[in-house]
Amino acid sequence: MSDVQEIQAVTFGLGAETFAVPVTLVREILDYRETFRIPNGPDYLLGLTDMRGEGVATVDFRLRLGMPHVDPTPGTRILVVDVPVADRVLVLGLVVDRVLEVSTFRSDQIGAAPDIGVRWPSEYIAGVVKRAEGFVVLVDVARIFSAEEAALLHPIASAA
Repeated sequence: MSDVQEIQAVTFGLGAETFAVPVTLVREILDYRETFRIPNGPDYLLGLTDMRGEGVATVDFRLRLGMPHVDPTPGTRILVVDVPVADRVLVLGLVVDRVLEVSTFRSDQIGAAPDIGVRWPSEYIAGVVKRAEGFVVLVDVARIFSAEEAALLHPIASAA
């Protein structure tokens, strides 16, 4: 019996890049829809998305990672994820270009985040997996949103 652990992750695309978040953090995958705008939020905050009567703070994940905004397409999805921050879990909608599949990665396949040659901040990267079709970047969702940002986003979602 091997000691190699496996993680299941939902893979999604932003432009030509492929990213992944652990399945355990994904609540739901929604078709893209317009959000209820919230004034004075950060540029990446699109607003609130209704998920069965619950207001979910929704962000343009491309903008949050420093990529250019693109208009939604029929393939655009909202990945609703649990983001563990400090003493609570924030429910957040991440607008992504497309959701690809659920993949299984062995822990021995996951390499460290590179410090150079990437366009997005490496502290957001939990690891990188090399596959035949290219790299998959495992996103550390807890590190993407600072405590200050989480505090900003939390009251917005609570107010809905």
